[in-house]
Amino acid sequence: MIRMARRSVLGGLLAAGAGAGVCAGEWPERTVAWIVPFPAGGGSNLFARPIAAHVTNRLGQTMVIDNRSGAGGTVGTAVAARAPADGYTVLVGDTGLTYAPMIYPKAGFDFDRDFAPVSAFARVPYALVVNPARLDVATLAAFIEAAKKNPGTIDIGSAGLGTVTHLAIGLFEARAGVQLNHVPYRGGAPMLQDLLAGQIGAAFVLVSAIAGYVKSGKLRALAVASRRREALLPDVPAAHEAGLADFRMTTWFGLFAPARTPDAVLDRLHGAVQEALGDEGVKRLWREQGAKVELESRADFARFVTRETERWSRIAKAANVRME
Repeated sequence: MIRMARRSVLGGLLAAGAGAGVCAGEWPERTVAWIVPFPAGGGSNLFARPIAAHVTNRLGQTMVIDNRSGAGGTVGTAVAARAPADGYTVLVGDTGLTYAPMIYPKAGFDFDRDFAPVSAFARVPYALVVNPARLDVATLAAFIEAAKKNPGTIDIGSAGLGTVTHLAIGLFEARAGVQLNHVPYRGGAPMLQDLLAGQIGAAFVLVSAIAGYVKSGKLRALAVASRRREALLPDVPAAHEAGLADFRMTTWFGLFAPARTPDAVLDRLHGAVQEALGDEGVKRLWREQGAKVELESRADFARFVTRETERWSRIAKAANVRME
């Protein structure tokens, strides 16, 4: 009986090992869910969808976008963190998720512990923009002057409490010595719609999302929060040119899998994403959106995420942002 029990246990272990090998070797055998923890229409969707389409063609299985918004992206991220580590649920992450556990005590995940970085998609800077029909200022200096004269009266939107745009507002207030009226939304898309409608006067928005509106005159860009001017908005000064030194707000988007996902799965997914990023059509679309990306290894991306986690955690602390 003891020998039979041993054989039974050994057989179970061998079967489990064989099953894990098959999972990694034959992946994907069915649809893969790409959880986007923000509403449809935002930057995460903008960059994830064309990559997902290319990966679908490359791997022969559908990569479906699954929007799970709420609480600054932490709702969908927590769902992805609890998913089986089998490669059939992945996360489209962004800058804000690296520091989210620090400002959301009940976030439900630890980014370093619960996720394995796969590949970056794109890196895009923000611009401070105003609706000239609501707030008629032509320069960053004029915006700061107006804010100082009327503390707390300029409505400025964010994509949500705890998001990068929320931190941008807090850091801007600290650096410029002003007080604004923060109006949080449930995603960048509804915020932009209200900005265009004149419901709010200003916002930090990705240059990719507002370049067309700036060129048409519907919105006015006062500064881009990057080291240098951006090709999409060549006439708009960088923040340091406009008088606000060392104010940089660039976000990035990338793909992550639950921790302990087999390396063979991660490598195959990484290779498919990198191949998509090298596609001429994708590169042209990225240029049109003012996005940049470097082809890099999984290890390179992991190191980048670690640096970003440290940097944005410091910014969150400086901006005194904490959600209960």
